[in-house]
Amino acid sequence: MMKKIIIGARGSKLSLAYADKVKKLILTSDSNLSSAEIEIQSIKTSGDILHDKKLSEVGGKNLFCKEIEESLLTKKIDIAVHSLKDMASEEIPSLNIAAYIKRNDPRDVFVSYKHSNFKELKDEVVGSSSRRRDLQLKLINKNFLVKNIRGNIDTRIKKLKNGLYDGIVLALAGIKTLRLEENIKHIFSPEEMLPAVGQGIIAAQCRREDEKIIKLLKKINNEETKQCAVAERSLLKTLSGDCDTAVGGLATIQNNELILSAQLFSDSGDQDFIHKTNGKREDGVSIGEITGTELLRKAGNSFKKK
Repeated sequence: MMKKIIIGARGSKLSLAYADKVKKLILTSDSNLSSAEIEIQSIKTSGDILHDKKLSEVGGKNLFCKEIEESLLTKKIDIAVHSLKDMASEEIPSLNIAAYIKRNDPRDVFVSYKHSNFKELKDEVVGSSSRRRDLQLKLINKNFLVKNIRGNIDTRIKKLKNGLYDGIVLALAGIKTLRLEENIKHIFSPEEMLPAVGQGIIAAQCRREDEKIIKLLKKINNEETKQCAVAERSLLKTLSGDCDTAVGGLATIQNNELILSAQLFSDSGDQDFIHKTNGKREDGVSIGEITGTELLRKAGNSFKKK
């Protein structure tokens, strides 16, 4: 019998819900395992502790993954569950994303208790957690103040209820998972607001040499989601993107062809550049590289790689 499998994730409700989803998928795919043989462990990350500052000021998005990956490297856990959009584009060589869970809805949403028509807002305060969203919001409506907001979804909703913001922008995938859809006032189409790279995708990561766990995770991998994720992450890697890079990217598969749409803002934020690349679904790496290279060409001196 296999020793108990430990799944590690952030301690937020959303992250633990994602870990539970991975556990259930593993149990469904392997009838030899029982629920008692898989344990979920919550891990406090630097990103959760340093929640009052912008991510760019405290080390970037990977602060939500650092401690979890360290637990994986030191064999305290066997599987790390992440929101893919929180992961650095450069993976630690000895670790491996062995399963990409079927993608949830990748779109962003506007949540408010006061206002129903997002486009008509004027002089209101809208909370956003990323520079990408800040600049995309300004393209839609320049008449409100975009203010930084940090914390997990529950914390952000609480700040909204307490009147610190007139509305906030969140990922639809998290809102749906926590069943908080009742106050969604607007769902942004990808044409209005391209989501973050990897948004809506749960990644199950393990040690590269752990063949038993890799075999388990391969059973729950969604190949279409993986192909899209590979293209999007290749785009981010080509741009040398970090948490302060305002970039949106979404890959979809239509008629057996992979289509990658991407948007990059200049360093000043006053220009945006768009490119779309089509290709074979198995060519995600090269599609991401082509798209990123073309965006860099269009941006010229207005964007500097980090």
